[in-house]
Amino acid sequence: MESRGWSRRRLGDRLGLVVYGGGVVGVTLVHDPVWLTAAGVGVWLGAGKERGRLLRRALRLALPWLVVVSVGYGMVAFWSGLPVGEVLLRLNLRVGVLVLLTVVFATRVSLLRAVDFSPTLVWLFTMVMSQMVLWQRLYEEFRLALVSRSPGEPDLRTVLQASANAIAWFADQALATARNQAQALRARGLLE
Repeated sequence: MESRGWSRRRLGDRLGLVVYGGGVVGVTLVHDPVWLTAAGVGVWLGAGKERGRLLRRALRLALPWLVVVSVGYGMVAFWSGLPVGEVLLRLNLRVGVLVLLTVVFATRVSLLRAVDFSPTLVWLFTMVMSQMVLWQRLYEEFRLALVSRSPGEPDLRTVLQASANAIAWFADQALATARNQAQALRARGLLE
């Protein structure tokens, strides 16, 4: 039986958490595209044998957001006469490096083991993970409901309508939960 605080794996996870936190702060503070590119290449090389799969996963996560924000900023900048190139380059590089760093971190480090020095943090992460599992299950139920109620392959209009209904339901649930939590905090005198 290993001791609570000194196993090699725990220390590796804690070191990974510290490196990740330092990397996030460092990438946030750097504004030079050359250094951001170097950081991205460093994270990619540090990803090990699975670097191709992790890069594809990071691109799949970040690319839709980057396209929408880049197009939106480009349109506003065009109409306002603001410079576009370096700002978008810096933004896209920074987000890309942060997403890749997060993907590598999530595959390499057990967050629960990294914070097990604090019972409060373990409780917090357990609560977050249980909520994530609940929301994933609900999302899957909405997806299966769409499939079961469609005689064939649903058309785009049906998919969009089902998605809008699901988003509205999730928003209602989130607001109800926030309202309940705020009332509980007020009852304990924390929001006075």
